[in-house]
Amino acid sequence: MKYYVIAGEASGDLHAANLIKEIKLLDTTAEFRAWGGDLMDAQGAEVIKHYRDLAFMGFTEVILNLRAIVRNLSFCKKDILSWKPDVLILVDYPGFNLRIADFAHKNKLKVFYYISPQIWAWKQGRVHDIKKNVDEMFVILPFEKEFYKRFGMDVNFIGHPLLDAVTNFHSVEDFRKRNGLDHRPIIALLPGSRQQEISRMLPVMLNAVKSFPQMQVVIAGAPSTDPSIYRKITGEQNVKVVFAQTYQLLATAHTAAVTSGTATLEAALFGVPLVVCYRGGNISYQVAKQLIKVKYISLVNLILDRPAVTELIQNDMNATRLREELGRIIIEGHIRESILKDLEDLRALLGGPGASKRAALQMMTKLKTPNLA
Repeated sequence: MKYYVIAGEASGDLHAANLIKEIKLLDTTAEFRAWGGDLMDAQGAEVIKHYRDLAFMGFTEVILNLRAIVRNLSFCKKDILSWKPDVLILVDYPGFNLRIADFAHKNKLKVFYYISPQIWAWKQGRVHDIKKNVDEMFVILPFEKEFYKRFGMDVNFIGHPLLDAVTNFHSVEDFRKRNGLDHRPIIALLPGSRQQEISRMLPVMLNAVKSFPQMQVVIAGAPSTDPSIYRKITGEQNVKVVFAQTYQLLATAHTAAVTSGTATLEAALFGVPLVVCYRGGNISYQVAKQLIKVKYISLVNLILDRPAVTELIQNDMNATRLREELGRIIIEGHIRESILKDLEDLRALLGGPGASKRAALQMMTKLKTPNLA
């Protein structure tokens, strides 16, 4: 069968790549055409548009790049019709993918949505578009099944695929030596994957960690970001930037400061006590503040339904506050132990390893079922 897969971010590239790997085991004739990244390419998908060309962050940035977005949508629609896939698999990335779902539905194409957009947090009205245009939803958070049920949808909970990625990761012993690191405990800084995020978050993070000479600071560099971006921000500071080694960094880190997003959950699953950071453009933040309907911004706290890790949002995301919160984790043993216990509880709620395999099996079953709604 022919599968057209669209992922618009680094996390989507990871999850889509693992899904492609599992589908190939079940369908030896499978062909994949994709919007994604290097990980999907490594699994044999023909990647025609890289996610680095799609990453526009926040309301203001989207407006400024509206022409590019419209061009991408037009190209995608023409490419789908030309390639004629058996199924379209959309991976998160709602601003783009929900428009493509509407188009595909109108053209009588099967639409699977893997990893629900976070419509439970904001823009809940999108659920009606999903109900109309998506044939099957495959969700990865335990509370999402109940959310969709409130709108008359029976979705498939398959567990969180990050458990697969983390469980299957094999740490290397020479990580420190390879990257010129010494014996001191590591503070990992994960400032995000988009240039706008990095430029906004990393200077604050670096200012905060100056007060911990007993630690060494390592930045997780985004593979799609030019290294010169980091050099301009770090200057002469004694910090390391490692690329394509985020999991190895988290497997080694003592503490982390992480920009809100999938990376917060990744750090948590590696058992790294963390502080969650978010700082957006003023306009974007004020608009989002009016629309967001959840108590927390991090997946860690949302899944646990309690403030297990500290969230520093907008004006609270400053060097002084971040320094205080990191210091509590580094210095106060009972704080660290409490967070570690919460992170163990988190793993238990996420459905166990095997999500990618379960998703592939259920997708193949649905595709073989006649008269799929």
